[in-house]
Amino acid sequence: MSVQPRPDGIAGSSLAGPFPVGAYAEKLRDELRKRARVQLFGEVWNFRASKAKVYFELRDGDGAVPCSMWRNDFERLGFATTTFTDGARVVAAGGPGYYPGSRTSSPSFSFDVTGLRIAGEGDLLAQMEALRRALGAEGLFAAQKALALPELPRCIGVVTGEGGKARDDVLAGLRRRGWAGRLVWAFAPVQDRHAAPRITQALQDLAAIEEVEVVIVARGGGSLADLFAFCDETLCRTVAMLRVPVIASVGHHTDRTLIDDVAAVSCSTPTHAAESAVPCHPLEARQALARCAAALEAHGRRAVVGRARHLAALSRAPAQAIERHRVALRQRLRELRASARRRLDDDAERAGRRALALSRKAAAAGGPEDRARRTALESLASALAAHDPERTVARGYAIVDDGAGGIVTSAVQARELGDVRLFFADGDVGAHVEDIKNPEEGA
Repeated sequence: MSVQPRPDGIAGSSLAGPFPVGAYAEKLRDELRKRARVQLFGEVWNFRASKAKVYFELRDGDGAVPCSMWRNDFERLGFATTTFTDGARVVAAGGPGYYPGSRTSSPSFSFDVTGLRIAGEGDLLAQMEALRRALGAEGLFAAQKALALPELPRCIGVVTGEGGKARDDVLAGLRRRGWAGRLVWAFAPVQDRHAAPRITQALQDLAAIEEVEVVIVARGGGSLADLFAFCDETLCRTVAMLRVPVIASVGHHTDRTLIDDVAAVSCSTPTHAAESAVPCHPLEARQALARCAAALEAHGRRAVVGRARHLAALSRAPAQAIERHRVALRQRLRELRASARRRLDDDAERAGRRALALSRKAAAAGGPEDRARRTALESLASALAAHDPERTVARGYAIVDDGAGGIVTSAVQARELGDVRLFFADGDVGAHVEDIKNPEEGA
């Protein structure tokens, strides 16, 4: 790597340098390591473990220090990663350390822990539980829950961070509900030591607006330390005394702050809080109302049309019944007349055919025509007998066929067949034709 030339310093400055930032970071690390090793006590927050190290923060009411410890040393002391939970009170031995970073990694400061001991329950968690018991004993948890949520509020107040994602989630939930009322925003910090007073003031300002019917307090997820502003006693007492119901949505599903206990409704997400602020689903209600109106109109139209048709049918019924009977009687009369006429015609036709047949049979039974027919039949029988082939064979002739029943009538055909069959009066024989000559060829 080529060494970059040292740039000129800032004109008019009496400070030494400029020095390479890496050299200064190493010098800072060495100076911090020279600091005296001490023991610190506080509460564990944001504990997490990697393959090489464990990381956490030590906190109390006045400040916080990031800490790190080699995982092997941590496990050698007999601790499990599940032992350390937010709020656990510990004593940590070690000293300040500094990682100078590089071109591709960020620098970091931490208190390098070499020894660790569990000291007891955390003060902050203990204080929070004590405050929860005190507020519950005073009945402040029931004050907000006695307030009725409006079914369809016209004006909703929202306390949240101005640039947080919770703001978009509230808007998305109200849009999904189809709510189109007035929204009043009160932006306040939702994390740090100044957050609780600002949130308290925002709630009071919204409650002072007469049109506001319900207030949403929304914040996204975070550690319990990040959400600790919502466990402030003044904030919780203010929420309990408000005239309007408060819907709290702070942190994730598993997080539970004191404002969740004091508020009228506690929700898991800002979207759920927005939907809880509008129990009546306006979009579904409008759709249901439109369906009911359409069904009512259709039923009314069908009822009027049905009754009108029924009355019209009743008014026409007597005349229609008389007309139906008149038509049926006329049709029946026509059918009877047609049936009688067809029967008479058929009987007359059959009688005529019968008489004609009988007269023809009587005429054909006798007279000269009968003798003439007999003579003609005898003549035909004699002619047939004269042309009977069997009578020809009986006179000494033979019939030649091709073996399949076909008659052979010429020598050329017999020569082509080769084998023929000869029929005589007393039977048939087979013959092979070889020497039959054509008469035109001569002997």
